[in-house]
Amino acid sequence: MTSKGKLYGLVLSGGKSTRMGNDKSVIAYHGIPQREYIYKRLSEVCDETFMSIRKDQADEISEDFQVITDEDTFKGPFNGILSAHEKYPDVAWLVLACDLPLIDVPSLKELITARDTTRLATAFALRENPLPEPLCAIWEAEGLKASVLYMNTQQGSCPRKFLIHNEVALVFPSDEKVLLNANSKTEYEEALKIVAQ
Repeated sequence: MTSKGKLYGLVLSGGKSTRMGNDKSVIAYHGIPQREYIYKRLSEVCDETFMSIRKDQADEISEDFQVITDEDTFKGPFNGILSAHEKYPDVAWLVLACDLPLIDVPSLKELITARDTTRLATAFALRENPLPEPLCAIWEAEGLKASVLYMNTQQGSCPRKFLIHNEVALVFPSDEKVLLNANSKTEYEEALKIVAQ
């Protein structure tokens, strides 16, 4: 398996945000677009950080941010994750979705400290429903290689299902609120209230 060598950060910001109705990656919970907020948090704990984007988003992103453009080889979130893996195949990736408004550096450090490099991934999970959160996880290079095989042999396209059926270390964050996904207007309003506290 990979060594505890390089850990790169990836902000998944290329989704279509259909449930939210507007682009989740530019919502400013903390005074800046969410994709930039997550990028800055990842930059504090990773060797290098990148923003995963669609081709049509390229003009929106400042040159201050490193980007990896989706290759459109795979469906769903795996599109961004595996585009990053293809560019840097030998590193582990700390992957975060842009719809995690409450994620913070202490929680990311908690995940990194609990990282198990003998597993395909180390993922956050909730105690009451202990399923891996694939978009708040460290994916080892070996795990991503196995994901490519999983996708190419049409076993599925869901990152969570892939992790459920493979060797994954689960980590329960001290503050479970950091896993709040803001995918709808209701969750957006809930997140805003918590941020304002």
